Parts: sequence; structure tokens; C-alpha cells
Amino acid sequence: MSIEVSGLVKMYGSQKAVDQLSFSLSKGEIVGFLGPNGAGKSTTMKMITGFLQPDSGSIRICGEDLLQNSITCKKKIGYLSEANPLYYDMYVKEYLAFVAGIHGIKSTLNSPWTVASVIERTGLGPEQHKKIGQLSKGYKQRVGLAAALIHNPEVLILDEPTSGLDPNQIIEIRNLIKEQGKDKTVLFSSHILQEVEAICNRIIIIHKGKIVADDSLANLKANRSLEEVFRELTGGVSV
Repeated sequence: MSIEVSGLVKMYGSQKAVDQLSFSLSKGEIVGFLGPNGAGKSTTMKMITGFLQPDSGSIRICGEDLLQNSITCKKKIGYLSEANPLYYDMYVKEYLAFVAGIHGIKSTLNSPWTVASVIERTGLGPEQHKKIGQLSKGYKQRVGLAAALIHNPEVLILDEPTSGLDPNQIIEIRNLIKEQGKDKTVLFSSHILQEVEAICNRIIIIHKGKIVADDSLANLKANRSLEEVFRELTGGVSV
């Protein structure tokens, strides 16, 4: 398994943000992670990436225990957070070279994962010589995704990767995710149910820190719309 989460708990004071979460993802899966605001999606993703430490439970990345071998595990993860923090005063190509250097990547002409190749894969070619602060929201998201991909990780964690994008930009980022899901494990959260339906075969829905559904898209829908299923499982709360 690429991701194995078992009995995950995270408290914020007296509030239990994540409550005994357990699930696993295999290589080649693109799994939609759904839930209303405050359900615990981002908190769970931050724990899986090692950004937050759980209060209890375990996380394994490609067979390695995250808490015991955090550096080894983090090398296998590409993470695009909802905030997508970027250095706006750096040029696109310069920033990606900087991120590659942090990962200790030494590009060679024969390597399929050079800065130039990632720029091409993410469609950043026309913008690569611009400062990141000059880019549109869509291209900033592409830079964040490129930074998550630069070290060719086995696992991609994407928190609201299409948030705030226009319809054309959503389609472009969606296609990028689908392409990467062919040989990686992708867990991504979204508030756009049509997007989840277009990309995923499997969906995990959480509510109040607990999993309320983990099944294939076909089984969850069962002659109903995904929106109807979601509302039923979350007590009428909108995604």
C-alpha cells in the first residue's frame, strides 16, 4: 500500500478534529477526499504529509512508518496545500530549480524529471520567465503542482488543487491530475463534485472527523447523484 492510515486522532483543545480515521490507498488510485468545511480533510492531509503530528494512530507511506522515518517518507510525497505558499518575487523557472535543489535533485540530460520537463508537463512553458507574483491564479496553481511533482514522488496529496480557478483552468488541472494518477497514488480534496466524478473511481467522505463512506463511485451513487449521497451521509450539509 502507498498510504496506510490507522486509528488517526487529532485534537485541537477539547475539539476532536480527526476521530479514529483508518483507510489505505494503493498505487494507481486517484481517491477523492470529500467532506463539509471543518470535517477534518486538511488536518488529515497535513498529518499524512508530516506537517502535523497525530495525537494517536499510525501512518505508513510506501511501507515506511512516517513517525519513525519521517525524512524517508517525505521524500516519497508531493504536497500541494490549499494555501499554495509560493515565493512571489522568484521567477517560475528559478523557483522550481530552487525546490529541486532542496530535494537534492541533480538533473541530467537523460532524466525524465528535470526542471524543464516538469515545466513542460504542467504547461508552464509560456510563463517560466515571469515572476510568480505576476501569474494568474491558474498558473500559480500549476507552479504549486510542479513543485509537488519536481522530485517524482510516489504519492501526491492535493488539497483543493482547483480552488478559485475558472472552468478552463479546472479542466487543465484535472487532466494533469489524471495523467499523474497513472503511476502514482493521488489523494485530493475538492468542493466540486463534478470534478470528483470526472477523475475518481473511489471516494472517501468524512464528517465531524469520522469516515462516513469509503467506496467506489459507482457503488456510492447507486442510481442517485453524488450530491444526494453526500447530503444524506453528512446530515444535509453541503460540500
